[in-house]
Amino acid sequence: MKDIARRFPQNPLLLPKDITPSREEFQVVCLLNPGVFKFEGKTWLLVRVAETIAQKEGFINFPALNATGNTEIIEVPLNHPELIATDSRILNYKGLDYLTTISHLRLLCSDDGIYFKEPESNASLFGIGYLERFGIEDCRVSQIGETYYLTYTAVSDSGVGVGLRTTKDWKIFENAGMIFPPHNKDCAIFEEKINGKYYALHRPSSKEIGGNYIWLAESEDGKLWGNHQCIIKSRPGHWDSARVGAGAAPIKTEQGWLEIYHGANKEHQYCLGAFLMDLNDPSKVIARTIDPIMVPTENYELSGFFGFVVFTNGHIINGDELTIYYGAADEFVCGARFSIKEILSLLH
Repeated sequence: MKDIARRFPQNPLLLPKDITPSREEFQVVCLLNPGVFKFEGKTWLLVRVAETIAQKEGFINFPALNATGNTEIIEVPLNHPELIATDSRILNYKGLDYLTTISHLRLLCSDDGIYFKEPESNASLFGIGYLERFGIEDCRVSQIGETYYLTYTAVSDSGVGVGLRTTKDWKIFENAGMIFPPHNKDCAIFEEKINGKYYALHRPSSKEIGGNYIWLAESEDGKLWGNHQCIIKSRPGHWDSARVGAGAAPIKTEQGWLEIYHGANKEHQYCLGAFLMDLNDPSKVIARTIDPIMVPTENYELSGFFGFVVFTNGHIINGDELTIYYGAADEFVCGARFSIKEILSLLH
């Protein structure tokens, strides 16, 4: 299936070997789904860095934060009768789910938006407290005035929810805690208020009834959220039949709020699409793409830690040009450009 993405010829822009592990005994196995923003004239990525520890023969080892906030290594024999390890991302031990890696967020910057480096003066962001025990993932960055809102997936043995931190200088961060409780993720805050209120897209999930759909919420202060409404559902028989989730903050256009979202089918193959919301009432969805605007086609998108994946949390807008930075095959960070007008022309 052909898409409309103009991929960077330099892809992948970042590979796991490009990033120094956070601890000497760790190894970086994946780079995923960066949040993106402009600051001090540079393009910045807030990359999810997934790490693990070298494996011992006959055992499986995985890291997690303990009650004191320090990282501990859990070691389980591969032949343990209560171990289920059939997925490269998640394992089940004694009836509890664990991640095979632990993620934190790493800042990198670029003068040209292509070649990124890690500055010495900016700190990495790690999980804090028991609700982030298994790490923090997939951050979206929204700027309202001088404040940057960082919404990210907070993972623990209590579930998967949405955490919020804010900053103005990328050195001092205020931790607002969990703003959407489990099971929830894929939260993107609109970059301006609408009728005096903050708005955000998010993705609650249910294993029993309903599905993995995109919801809209509103807030008076950007921290306490209510008036939740389901606005986008998965579509049986389509490329987004199993789950859908928001990408970065919606883009304001004359026609409405344009959102780039990800969808997956039952084979866990991830593509990108778009939908349009009313400017004054984003609970009203005006149109949606039928076919994906981006499909995994390149080798670095088809093969990696978890193949057949393109997944975006962040973009830069320059007139009609939309530059998205995306995770490919759950292992590499890449870039692609789109025409906003062309995306709008595909909405029905």
